[in-house]
Amino acid sequence: MAAGKIDPMEQFMVEPVLGRRIEIGGFDLSFTNSALFMIVVFVLLALFVSGGLKRQLIPGRWQVAVEGAVSFIDNMVLTSIGPEGKKFAPYLFSLFFFILFANLVGVMPIAILPGLHTFAVTSHITVTAVLAFLSFGIVLAVGFWRHGFHFFSLFVPHGAPGWLMPVIIPVEFVSFMVRPFSLGLRLFVAMTAGHILLEVFGSFVVQGLQAASPLGSFVSLLSFIMIIGVSALELLVCAIQAYVFALLTSLYLNDAVHLH
Repeated sequence: MAAGKIDPMEQFMVEPVLGRRIEIGGFDLSFTNSALFMIVVFVLLALFVSGGLKRQLIPGRWQVAVEGAVSFIDNMVLTSIGPEGKKFAPYLFSLFFFILFANLVGVMPIAILPGLHTFAVTSHITVTAVLAFLSFGIVLAVGFWRHGFHFFSLFVPHGAPGWLMPVIIPVEFVSFMVRPFSLGLRLFVAMTAGHILLEVFGSFVVQGLQAASPLGSFVSLLSFIMIIGVSALELLVCAIQAYVFALLTSLYLNDAVHLH
């Protein structure tokens, strides 16, 4: 990176936490910032859920929040899949809140502290792709386990004329196979774009102040206002993307269960 310039893509670099790489048998086994923040997200999620395990007769605010979160996922499952979807609620709960916590941790302003910098694990396609293909794999497993080869009838819409099947079946098959890619890309693009915008406007603030001119001060002020707006939008996107990912997964599971 050239001196005096800010690279908005630098924040997405996966680097060893301890500053040195560990290679065993030709494989890089370094403990990276990405792994560190996944552990942070896991610990935060575990602490959050632990508040709902008290089962007090008169629940406190923490227990009420956890029970409300569980009810939220239960309602989603009931609406999307029906009573048979109850068995998928634990997975959808874990999926939704892992993505939500990872998104929120990624926008925490800890960079104002010296030597610290947050890392958004959901801004990496490798992470979002693993979540997407895991969900898609569960959909396939459920579909074939319940219906066997009759699962392929999912690609044959009810009531469609037979002479259109050579066209409809390939289209339905392609649209089905595209699902994991759309799931992973949607989350990846949304989180990456927001973080790049914040970094770009942040560089405008710094460069405007360094200019030491009325125009530079105006640009810095305007950029700072934009940072506030984008940050508020990012918080909204964090929740929406987690909800969309979990909701679409539940709808895909509904197809596997009911062959709609």
